[in-house]
Amino acid sequence: MARMMRQFELVERVKAYDPRADEDLLNRAYVFGIAKHGNQKRQSGDPYFSHPLEVAGILTDLKADEATVVTALLHDTLEDTDTTIDELTVQFGKEIADLVNGVTKLSQFELQSEQTKQAENFRKFMMAMAGDVRVLLVKLADRLHNMRTLQFMKEEKRRRIAQETLDIYAPLAGRTGMQTIREELEDLAFQTLNSEARDSIIQRLKTLKAAAGDKIEAIQQSVKRKLAEQGIDAQVSGREKKPYSIWRKMEESKISFEALSDIYGFRVIVPSIDACYRALGIVHQNWQHIPGRFKDYISIPKSNNYRSLHTTVIGPENQRVELQFRTASMHEIAEHGIAAHWSYKENGGGAPAASVAAYENLRTLIDSLQHGDTPEEFLEHTKLELFQDQVFCFSPKGMLIALPRGATPIDFAYAVHTTVGDTCVGAKINGRHMPLSTQLKNGDQVEVIRSPKQGPTAAWEQIVVTGKARSAIRRYIRNQQRVEHVRMGRAILERAVADTGHQFSERGLSGALKKLKLAKPEDVYAALGEGVVTASQVLEAIFPDYRSKGAQAPSRGPSKQTSQAIPIQGLMPGLAYQIAPCCQPLPGDRIVGIVTPGQGVNVHTIDCQQLEQFHDMTDRWLDLSWDKATSDDQLRVGRIRIAMPNEMGALANACQVIARHEGNISNLKITQRTQLMFEMEVDVEVRDARHMTNIVTGLRASPMVANADRVRG
Repeated sequence: MARMMRQFELVERVKAYDPRADEDLLNRAYVFGIAKHGNQKRQSGDPYFSHPLEVAGILTDLKADEATVVTALLHDTLEDTDTTIDELTVQFGKEIADLVNGVTKLSQFELQSEQTKQAENFRKFMMAMAGDVRVLLVKLADRLHNMRTLQFMKEEKRRRIAQETLDIYAPLAGRTGMQTIREELEDLAFQTLNSEARDSIIQRLKTLKAAAGDKIEAIQQSVKRKLAEQGIDAQVSGREKKPYSIWRKMEESKISFEALSDIYGFRVIVPSIDACYRALGIVHQNWQHIPGRFKDYISIPKSNNYRSLHTTVIGPENQRVELQFRTASMHEIAEHGIAAHWSYKENGGGAPAASVAAYENLRTLIDSLQHGDTPEEFLEHTKLELFQDQVFCFSPKGMLIALPRGATPIDFAYAVHTTVGDTCVGAKINGRHMPLSTQLKNGDQVEVIRSPKQGPTAAWEQIVVTGKARSAIRRYIRNQQRVEHVRMGRAILERAVADTGHQFSERGLSGALKKLKLAKPEDVYAALGEGVVTASQVLEAIFPDYRSKGAQAPSRGPSKQTSQAIPIQGLMPGLAYQIAPCCQPLPGDRIVGIVTPGQGVNVHTIDCQQLEQFHDMTDRWLDLSWDKATSDDQLRVGRIRIAMPNEMGALANACQVIARHEGNISNLKITQRTQLMFEMEVDVEVRDARHMTNIVTGLRASPMVANADRVRG
């Protein structure tokens, strides 16, 4: 059984860094907690109160304020004892009662194994945490002690807790700058999830250390001596990277342990910022700097307020050495993050100014994530945000934007403002026009080119890395889909009502909403356009005496489009309707629509072979037209099958014919090849069916083309 920290020992630990701490408050909380938990036991057999006491001890290591330490002592009383929120308020004041209540809510939102429940609870978790960062500090300390005692739980639960620690809690600790807690959480989770890999890395580190002998000490002394010669008094310490950090680098870079060159890192702590830069210069004068390995996080701090100078040199003992230069205060922030800033006594119970920047990063993260339309998206976006290293880019006016590594100009545009992202059509990077898929680098100046006539496309989701951008793109596309489904659905209903001999009236539709279980007419149109309900179902709700006789499928012959056909020109392909890939209809083709539940309308040519499977589903057929009265400059893709001799220049000739007829090739695939002939399918962007016919005719007229036909399903 582990020895419990005594009451006076806890008080002494707090008084050691905060002599003005309220000793009576700490004593009362200790006595209250031990009395409330009484004879409760943990799974290890230890008294239950040993857990909140250890959590409080972790927070004293972080030099947390007395209110946070008291919250740790009481954090399980609301959930696991008969204590009430009113009782805590009377005994310890509203501030501490609110903090304990906040931690209790986080515990109730503890992540579950079921994905949907996990995602929903995590959204609540992040929102509850946003109120006061001290709630997060207690929760992280709580999770750390639970991870330290994980061996007393069942295997399945151990692995689940370890995985969510690695997914959520460790990155959260890193995002708020608490590096020591992050590293221990990662190591404990790694031990549970992949103990064999961890043990292997530890053994290799021992072997490497034995072979290196006194190199670490020699490098420390050499760096310290060179700085002392120039009048800089520095503390130099070396340490090896943690097993999980090494494992992750091996996984990400696909390299072996032997190929790692920066397993050891050295911290150089100097008296001032000026000394940081001077020390860096001295090191670069004496040892060769490795290009691309210098980072200045003093002039541009990380989003968690981390500040240091980083460099890598071929140092003493001809060893590749990574060095970090920082002041003592920077070192404290690097180790303890937000916790290092929290000095409530000096600020009347509020956060000091120095902490605002560090905590603001967390608030910004949560603000950007709460726009996720589903809990699953929220969880996905959070993981995207938490796991990424950062690059720093600038707007033309000098505004600094921090983005995850791998970010593109689209991410940059959304980081500036959602409207800027929604209207982005191009970008200049360092004065040059570059593709929107370009990955940004540190120091890039990015100018976003905008147009109010354009909007995001679904393809953007594949090239952005920030949760904010991905959420905004999905939200925009959903909104546009809704608009397009409403337009299509209204046209479907107006045509269906006209076919019954009645006159369409939105007032009549409003009376049918209850039967359809929909809130407003717009919802009916959207459901029709999306294929969730059929026109017959809506007609039956509007006209009580209506009896569906089944719609008649449009004629499969070459007859002209009827006046009752629903126009699709002006609607957005991919949103209101889908162009069927089997026959790829073009403006000018006779077309029909097949309503597919949940997908909307699929547009086919009237002679498409795939329509046979819908022969008995006449209620799903729509008579469609291209509505030539409406202008539409959009190019569409048609497919041509070309056969030609296997001769030099034949392919070039076919491409030239297509280009002469103003066609643009978007894809080309060789489908068959022999010694004498080869056949290929070419996707060509054209204006309409007539344009496609001109290209096919031109190909047939070429002496180097044996045959050319449009692919029609």
